[in-house]
Amino acid sequence: MTLRDGFTVVGRQTDCHVVDGDGTRPIDEENMRVSYRPGRVRFPDEIGRWRREIEEEETRKEAAGERFRWNNPRFAVERLDIAARTHTAEKPVATLVLCDADYYDFLATSLNLDRVQQDGQTLREQYLDGKDPLDAPAFMSCSLGVNVAVETGRDNKMLFSHRSSRVAGPHGSRWNSSANEGLARNHDLQADGRVSLHAVARRAMREELAVHASDEVDLELLCFGLDLRNNQWAAFFRAVLTDLTEEDLRTRWSRGIEDKWEHDRHAFVPADPENVLRFMLDEPEERWTPCAPALFYLALVRAAVRRRDGDPDGRFEVEAIERRMVREWEAAKSL
Repeated sequence: MTLRDGFTVVGRQTDCHVVDGDGTRPIDEENMRVSYRPGRVRFPDEIGRWRREIEEEETRKEAAGERFRWNNPRFAVERLDIAARTHTAEKPVATLVLCDADYYDFLATSLNLDRVQQDGQTLREQYLDGKDPLDAPAFMSCSLGVNVAVETGRDNKMLFSHRSSRVAGPHGSRWNSSANEGLARNHDLQADGRVSLHAVARRAMREELAVHASDEVDLELLCFGLDLRNNQWAAFFRAVLTDLTEEDLRTRWSRGIEDKWEHDRHAFVPADPENVLRFMLDEPEERWTPCAPALFYLALVRAAVRRRDGDPDGRFEVEAIERRMVREWEAAKSL
């Protein structure tokens, strides 16, 4: 195994690296410790010039009445430690350290990962390839989002959301997580300086899916992933909407959603391994965001483990079904 292996699901290797965990043991909300340190990321001079180029171009577009990318305050990942365990039980504890960044900071690196610097190296070669993702400098990690796999509790459906072509960034017009939200300081930094990833996941479901604060939601943080293609961090959540059905959600959507433009369609699939994995197989690889397949697979694993009263070997049930389905799919292609 290399330091940056891509997650493999339904016979396809994705551009998603799962940093820790296999979906069997979630990180409890009280064991997810986020520390915010005020202070902006600092770029090397050359990358700083790239960022200024982006800011100047977007300012020009805005002044000319053209479509432009709005700069919003974000966080950069300084450190992520997910190796610790509680003293009383084998439960994971995660420590995440954040500092200040913004969207243009993210674009300065993500859009230029393969741009050759004056020293002859690309950013990808210098900071990412063959290296531990946890060792990358903060200015290379100016994007952290939550990705939520949502299941309806009353009729047991998994929700897949298709991102609109209007969404900024590299993932428009692709199947994605049920709800997705990037951390933003103006939304997610509380008055006492705290940041809650679980609160961001709840905000994502409210804004994109009209899941109310009064709805009963069984929410679990499964693990952290890294989009290798764009070098974006993601927290993977599974959420079961205990008292809701597909019809309930679609009725709510017909009455309006805060961020309706985020998605242009949805698919509800029976939330068992065979149907979910079949949906993944039926949609070509290029129609998926890098991390969505890994997220939904790990959500299936977590569901299987819970059905077996916490037995981590539940993951092998999903694995066995996946192997069979891949064999059948490959055999059908050869006919």
